Amino acid sequence: MALAAVLLAIPILVLLWVPHYAKEDPKLFGFPFFFWYQFLWVFLCSALTYTAFRLTLSARGKTTHKVGEDR
Repeated sequence: MALAAVLLAIPILVLLWVPHYAKEDPKLFGFPFFFWYQFLWVFLCSALTYTAFRLTLSARGKTTHKVGEDR
């Protein structure tokens, strides 16, 4: 469960560190670094969230999740 918390904290901490990515260069397909870096994190964050979800399910002893199922 601690690993799941770390995985969820990574995007929060990285994106709060604004001076790291508040720049224009390097550009990718004409887009400044600021924009494409944040867009990249949309996909990275969803992958980290899914991984944390699967880790939580396996820690609870479940391998599948059904709609409306709490436990």
